[in-house]
Amino acid sequence: MRVEAEEGKQQAPDVAPRWPRRPSSVLAGSREGLAAVSAALTGAVGSALAIARWPTGPLRAGAPADVLAAAKAALGGDGIPEEGMGSEAALARLGRVLVEHGLHLSHAHAVAHLQPPPLAVAVAADALASASNASLDTYDSGPSAIAVERWLIAGLIELAGLGSSADGVLTPGGSLSNLMGLLLARDAAALRRGIDARKEGVSALPGPVVFCSELAHFSVHRACAALGLGEGAVRPVPTDSRRRMSPDALAAMLRELGPEHTPLAIIATAGTTDFGSVDPLPQIAAIAAEHGVWLHVDAAYGFGTLFSERLAPRLAGIELADSITLDLHKLGWQPAAASVLLVSDAKAFTALERQVAYLNPEDDSEAGYDGLLGRSLQTTRRPDAVKVAATLLAHGRRGLGDMVDTCHDLARHAEARIKAEPELELVAPAELTTVVFRYRTGEDPAREDEINGQLRRRLMETGVALIGRTAVRLDGPGSPERVCLKFTLLNPTTTPEELDALVNAVLAAGRACSPRYQKGAA
Repeated sequence: MRVEAEEGKQQAPDVAPRWPRRPSSVLAGSREGLAAVSAALTGAVGSALAIARWPTGPLRAGAPADVLAAAKAALGGDGIPEEGMGSEAALARLGRVLVEHGLHLSHAHAVAHLQPPPLAVAVAADALASASNASLDTYDSGPSAIAVERWLIAGLIELAGLGSSADGVLTPGGSLSNLMGLLLARDAAALRRGIDARKEGVSALPGPVVFCSELAHFSVHRACAALGLGEGAVRPVPTDSRRRMSPDALAAMLRELGPEHTPLAIIATAGTTDFGSVDPLPQIAAIAAEHGVWLHVDAAYGFGTLFSERLAPRLAGIELADSITLDLHKLGWQPAAASVLLVSDAKAFTALERQVAYLNPEDDSEAGYDGLLGRSLQTTRRPDAVKVAATLLAHGRRGLGDMVDTCHDLARHAEARIKAEPELELVAPAELTTVVFRYRTGEDPAREDEINGQLRRRLMETGVALIGRTAVRLDGPGSPERVCLKFTLLNPTTTPEELDALVNAVLAAGRACSPRYQKGAA
């Protein structure tokens, strides 16, 4: 029976379908599709190698507006084209844009962020995972992908030293892992008070607070805001001379907390973004246990040191955490994203469990046809574990450990070189793979701030180097924040000579930006 359209409303014309339709492309999820993916990638890579004009530095020289405008023009201007140009031409064009106008993390002078050049095996495996288009929420959305993730989680649990009750899940990034860790901590605190946080909300918890180092990642504040706690729930704990959370200060703050407040979590950092400093985990864990507070360790940066026999002892105590954030798209050389949340007790995921008729009906789950929907805030979730599994199978723990050690050695080399230069001031030594320093001219500190910012932009605009920038209180609490520069060394193929050339480039840029030096040279 045909349903008539409502008066005044238009309907699409009733046009008979045309069969057979001409396929516009080959779909990837088949034997023929995989062959097409292989051919397309081979052609795109070949075009990039043969046609694209590769920058001599880590990025294309030019002002940001000019580089972005050139990239847009190279894409073909505004708007979606009415007719396609075909896969080969499209990939060749995009490949050229990415090469000529993008960032080359494999260049020795790309040292700005915790953003490594990814391993080739991980990139290839990521393409395979994308071709399958599997999802992790249900068994019938990707059984092999589920098996790979469970294998990976088991290996990471063992690496972290967690017990047999532990579990974990991959997430879209460290910020989301921290958010989930705090969500589980909130619900655990509510459960201790006989509250169902999912139904009653956080308002049922009196004055929830979260303790973390004053140098903790800003995602902690964002997570508190997203969970309805408000950023004011964060209580920053002072750090010591090595930029680690002070256990004495933490203990005092907990003792002074009145009954009108509920301590939800203590968040320790294993590898601060700027300094690579690791909070004293055993002492913090003891304090958390004494007060019955959830301990979350943000090891987004530092977890990769567990691959290294040399550096793994710095994370002693991580096995005492209730939850752990780790990012293998940092010290793991994975294409982003490859973040994981581990928990010491799988029961912590109870708060995320959902039974949905069209995804995981109860009788299907009881028969074993279940997925990982109940471990994540996501429904559709891509198989990011595939690239990590390929890396671990290809290189093993020792192979990754050697890469970690090499980057640590490079950081120590940079530290020594910086200390040897009169124009440079070492601000923070190489705890992991970062070094923080400052270009000095002997002028007013505010003027030196300007010069440090200018020299970094000069290096980017000329395409010579990409270095990091941060702000540090050089004279202790309460002092003004000063602009500092940072090397984040995550490229194990870099040589000491290339690192020396980078320091020389920093010195040259600083001199070019310093009027005092120019006057002296004249």
